[in-house]
Amino acid sequence: MDSINENQSELNHLDLHGNDAVKKIKDLIKTAKSCFFCTSSSASMSDGVRPMSVQEVDDQGNCWFLSASDSYKNQQLQLDPSTRLYFQGSAHSGFLSLSGTAEVSTDKAKIKELWEPIVKTWFTEGEDDPRITVIKFIPRDGYYWDNKHGDIVAGAKMLAGALVGRTLDDSIEGRLNFS
Repeated sequence: MDSINENQSELNHLDLHGNDAVKKIKDLIKTAKSCFFCTSSSASMSDGVRPMSVQEVDDQGNCWFLSASDSYKNQQLQLDPSTRLYFQGSAHSGFLSLSGTAEVSTDKAKIKELWEPIVKTWFTEGEDDPRITVIKFIPRDGYYWDNKHGDIVAGAKMLAGALVGRTLDDSIEGRLNFS
């Protein structure tokens, strides 16, 4: 029996490296905006998993977050900086998994650069709140699942495939390597 990928009539696997990998994560994160931020340690009620908003993705593919110095997450990162991020852009596309390491700092210039008024919900003293820290996530590798031409084209291809009895989806997936 053939796998679903072998039934595809067009390219549906493409590994990306370097700048192409960075461009893909920037595009996917721009849509998703938030992720599950997963630390290795499970010493908290969250089992090392919590939602986080990405403040920025830089030109190297590093993801930047703001976090509280007294959070379980920061404590866990002190013990083990290994981190995984999981994104979902929509119900049917824009999936991304990244593995890497996270560094915590109190870089005031970066805090000021990343600051948005809504963040005052968690840091009530503003960008000078003594509890605020910056997390820099440095991706090592990852995997993405997306569609090539947007949700409308992907939906039309799925319907056409169902009518003619052929696999005609618009999916694309592959490994991401940042070195």
